[in-house]
Amino acid sequence: MKTAITPTREENFNEWYQNLIVAADLAENSPVRGCMTIKPYGWAIWELMRDEMDKRIKASGVLNANFPLLIPIDFFNKEAEHVAGFAKECAVVTHHRLKMIDGSLQPDPEAKLTEPYVIRPTSETIIGEAMARWVQSYRDLPLKLNQWVNVMRWEMRPRLFLRTAEFNWQEGHNVFATHSEANEDARKMHKMYAEYMANVLAIPVIMGEKTVEERFAGADHTYTVEQIMQDGKALQAGTSHDLGQHFAKSFGIQYLGTDGKLNYGWTTSWGTSTRMMGGLFMTHSDDDGLVLPPMVAPYQIVIIPITRSETEKELNDYSHKLAEQLRAKGIRVLVDDTDARAPDKMWKWIKRGVPLRVEIGAKEMEDNTLTVTRRDLGKSSKTNVAVEHFINDAQNMLDTIQHDMLVAVEKRNKTMITDVKDLKELESALESGKIGFFRIKYDLTTNEEFDGLIEKYKISRRCLDDQDPSFVFVAKSY
Repeated sequence: MKTAITPTREENFNEWYQNLIVAADLAENSPVRGCMTIKPYGWAIWELMRDEMDKRIKASGVLNANFPLLIPIDFFNKEAEHVAGFAKECAVVTHHRLKMIDGSLQPDPEAKLTEPYVIRPTSETIIGEAMARWVQSYRDLPLKLNQWVNVMRWEMRPRLFLRTAEFNWQEGHNVFATHSEANEDARKMHKMYAEYMANVLAIPVIMGEKTVEERFAGADHTYTVEQIMQDGKALQAGTSHDLGQHFAKSFGIQYLGTDGKLNYGWTTSWGTSTRMMGGLFMTHSDDDGLVLPPMVAPYQIVIIPITRSETEKELNDYSHKLAEQLRAKGIRVLVDDTDARAPDKMWKWIKRGVPLRVEIGAKEMEDNTLTVTRRDLGKSSKTNVAVEHFINDAQNMLDTIQHDMLVAVEKRNKTMITDVKDLKELESALESGKIGFFRIKYDLTTNEEFDGLIEKYKISRRCLDDQDPSFVFVAKSY
């Protein structure tokens, strides 16, 4: 059977993913090594994802702010444990001016900075410095901040959306008066991420705490949401960290308590990024292209007039009137009235994952009907419906698609989680080529034998089981 994306997922999942990005016109590699250019259609998806996330962040009592891109290297020296995890990935600014030397622009030797700056790989340090100034009394707490920015971590093996040197994200940083408040909030944001991914991205996640071996540098506790891709690999889609008092002590975040004494605050940080987009695409898409949940589809409905020269204007006008009626109900609609061939238009929007495709020909216009196809179900869902019924039922159809996509992934995920009783059974499953997550007693993974399996099969501990932390999930990952 002919497909739009080749090779297929089964033939070569990694290559299929790269070709999917191109076919859906989402992004491309930029002239800057390791970086990507997100194209308008891809950025429109990110904006919808970002806006839905931002609503939830603000509902949690968090205020958005914006902090500098450049961070003094001295700030990183104050938190050596944290920075050790990023040191090899940091991009460093050493000069403040260019000069024409031997016919080409080069850093001016006389413009070398007294102290280099690091392009932010994350902002705990510079936000910690601000918090130390902004927090003086218990009345200033809790202080909850978030920023939507780009960050840079030098990436040696880039892959669009999944691993790029520069990427977009949100990073939240909160400070509290007590440890219990901080830990409760770290868990709260962890649960918010899980809810968002299920209800907005139609992706169920595995929730749990990272093991001590995988914990974020400088954190007391790291909570993660892990997604299972169609090829069985794990994708870490978001994390929330209880940072204890490490950063508060490094940056002097203190408050005057009700007892008149100075106390160090307790901080948290939490973040998600454009990496979620890669997870979204790999979770739902098929061999014909993108499949988008309606919540984050730039166009939830595309109307394609099937025209001939004698009916072109009338049919296009009719389609635009239909679109206006749907927009009045809050639905994102596009009428593709370009002069491309009808089959080419259909394939374009199939590849771009539009949830509902509507086709209208002259006879259908005359009969006040239209043909509707669900992208998530394909040709089998093609139906002919009355225009009035479709206008009234379109939102219900979109809600059904959103729900059904989540259920479909939940069913698939159940087949990709395997309980194993010991390392021998784990290795046997890996050797046989079985894919997915493996659930095993955590204490069985804290030895050299398991370290050998990590090296041999490129697996890692993803997180402890939230329902029973004596178990850990193990998987290959992106």
